Amino acid sequence: MRFKPNIKNTAMIRNYLTSALRNFARHKFISFINIFGLTVGLTCCLLILTYIINERSYDKFNKNANDIYRVTRTFYSSPGVENLHLSAVAPPFGPLLQNALPDIKEITRVLPNGTTALRYNDKLFNEKNAFFADENFFDLFNVPLIKGNPHRALLEPYSVMMTEAIAKKYFGDADPINKSISLNNGEHDFKITGIFKAFPANAHMHPEILMSFNTLKDSLIYGEKQLRTNYGNNAFYTYLLFSKNYNVDRIESQLPDFLDKYVNLGAPGNVKNHLTTKLDFQKLTDIHLRSHLADEIEENGDIKRVYIFSAIALFILLIACINYMNLSTARSTLRAKEIGIRKVIGAQRKEIISQFLSESVLITCVALLFAVILTALSLPMINEFSNQNLSFNSLLHWQIILPLLALPFAVGLISGLYPALFMSSFAPVKVLKGVLKVGSGNISFRKILVVVQFSISIFLIVATTVVYQQLQYVQTTALGLNKDHIINTQYIGSLNKQYEAFKADLEKNPAIKSVARSSRIPSGRLLDEAGAAILEGGTMQPQKVDLKYITSDYNFIPAYGIQMAAGRNFSKEFSTDTNNYVINEAAVQILGWKTPKNALGKDIKYGNIQGKVIGVTRNFHFESLHQKIVPLLQTLPSPGSNSYNVMSIKIDGNNIKSAIGTLENTWHKYLPETPFDYTFLDEKFAQLYNSEQQQGTLFTIFSCIAIFIACLGLFGLSAFTITQRVKEIGVRKVLGASVPQIVAELSKDFLKLVLIAAVIALPIAWYYMNSWLLDFAFRINIAWWVLFMAGILALIIAFVTISFQSIKAALSNPVKSLRSE
Repeated sequence: MRFKPNIKNTAMIRNYLTSALRNFARHKFISFINIFGLTVGLTCCLLILTYIINERSYDKFNKNANDIYRVTRTFYSSPGVENLHLSAVAPPFGPLLQNALPDIKEITRVLPNGTTALRYNDKLFNEKNAFFADENFFDLFNVPLIKGNPHRALLEPYSVMMTEAIAKKYFGDADPINKSISLNNGEHDFKITGIFKAFPANAHMHPEILMSFNTLKDSLIYGEKQLRTNYGNNAFYTYLLFSKNYNVDRIESQLPDFLDKYVNLGAPGNVKNHLTTKLDFQKLTDIHLRSHLADEIEENGDIKRVYIFSAIALFILLIACINYMNLSTARSTLRAKEIGIRKVIGAQRKEIISQFLSESVLITCVALLFAVILTALSLPMINEFSNQNLSFNSLLHWQIILPLLALPFAVGLISGLYPALFMSSFAPVKVLKGVLKVGSGNISFRKILVVVQFSISIFLIVATTVVYQQLQYVQTTALGLNKDHIINTQYIGSLNKQYEAFKADLEKNPAIKSVARSSRIPSGRLLDEAGAAILEGGTMQPQKVDLKYITSDYNFIPAYGIQMAAGRNFSKEFSTDTNNYVINEAAVQILGWKTPKNALGKDIKYGNIQGKVIGVTRNFHFESLHQKIVPLLQTLPSPGSNSYNVMSIKIDGNNIKSAIGTLENTWHKYLPETPFDYTFLDEKFAQLYNSEQQQGTLFTIFSCIAIFIACLGLFGLSAFTITQRVKEIGVRKVLGASVPQIVAELSKDFLKLVLIAAVIALPIAWYYMNSWLLDFAFRINIAWWVLFMAGILALIIAFVTISFQSIKAALSNPVKSLRSE
């Protein structure tokens, strides 16, 4: 049977296309607005789509990504009262879980080693992404190996693997396999056993150096007994592999019994382990978007941000579609005779609907083509600005291409259906007699669409303003400490014996004002806790409170400019201060001592050391303003311990270069085997709000785009409406109306719609932005004037848009407009 093309259908499609092209050519201005608006809207959608695809792709490069889970640990200050949820756990948990729960196929652990000094011959660098990893690491994380055996490369102690880039940095083009590299001032030599490709950008961690986990069994580094019994060092990221599509809920219900039966936490009396701590399993593919736990390996994304930008993309596309609907129905009278003639010569309503829908789809196809080109050209600039790694290739998958090919039909249908139904309903007799009047229902629907457009625009104006104000607030709020002109470097334990000489050499330069050491520094998270007891009724009573601590030296408080509320700082003049404590005002309140003065001299036991409170600092923001001020205790290190991790150097802001030069030279004098690296504290605080900063900038950009598209449609609609009223304007001018009166008359109907949009949008914007602000413990209140100014700004923008056409019409010669009468 031979295929015969349907000549009638082919001719009809050709006729639709010819009619559409003629219509575009006849109404160039309206066609330009439609295509341009849809192009911009679709470009925004495609850009946001690449962002969403990238965010949702994290860790899915692993073959068993859907069956890998991370173990997390929650601590309770009292039963059911959570005070800390960590993304890492103690080292014994992994093997114990695998032994007790046979449904777990494999476990693997990684331990970040912090800043790690590596040397090969004369090449010495600090590496930020060095990890200890179990020998089966590559069974779960599928990164290609260039050299080495994935199952044996990390088996032997003191073996190490690295990325191509790290190998190139140390060895150039030479083969690094079996060569040795020194760790931490030459204390340990590691043999290179493999080279692996860098982890992709869409991974929740990016190790560049992997050292054998079995190395940790050496007591000089960690110790085998510690690996089996230490439940206090919760720094080990532990991953579990289950069978395909395994229901993890079944095994999670067994975890409380597991804790009570297999784990020895040393809980007092008959207290069950599961009442003091809890384990959870977190899906690997959920980590990037849904995990914001303490001590994450890297900063994660946020599923809320994905939802927000998805909504913005739909809003912008909706505004562009509304433009098309409004302009198409507004100029319907210009095509009335065409429709009437088609009906007279036998065209059915469904054919006329098909014609107008085909025009809508054709416009959307053209807009999509331009949008794809603009997206490809814009992505490099977006990546540079947002520090993302978005790729146009992410759109080139059949799961994306098929919906994209269907997009012109969907958008064309949405934007073209109402105009098609409306114009196909014209009665041919009325049309050809010239008595057709556009119904009030059509005008009312157009008004509703304008209200929707400006409601979205006003919402985005409020959102942009609130995000900007909150960012200004967190950047300018007094922190209770001085973060400016403080340099931070890692503190090396080998410096302990020479520290006083090192410090004295630094302070010879007047540009260096103070040098201090501590276990943690402001801008980081407070995670360390040892348990507090206070004197009540003659005995030390344990307190069910969340009281964190840092180890600091005598200079920490003055170096950071932290104010005392009562008492004094640690002093070398008091030998007992090694057992005493300085707390903050939040700790005074949580311990029930009411005022800072009342707290002075109180007995307190923290961990295993009993002493007295000698000072109370005013509250200061150690963490970001997302968190409440945490009750904090400061203690000096116990003799012989190595509790310091960071050094803080307060410098003269007018002589930064000299201070850094002295610091670097002194560093190399005392620590020749350790590379010198430093950061500025104010930059670390700024990084705490990077995601909000990017979000605010993107809000501003997309808000401007949404308002621009809405104004573009309003401009076209007002131009067309004024053209329809040109004789009325002429009559008004002849009767003595002034230019301002005519402009006001032409503008008032549109401005009423914007005012209605403001009334609808402002309460919704207030509600949702208040919800967004709840992510900050310290936040602004949305002032009434922010909402008022958003409405006024929308009215001004709308008035300026309309005025281009209304002033031009008001200044025109009435003789020309009335000549045909």
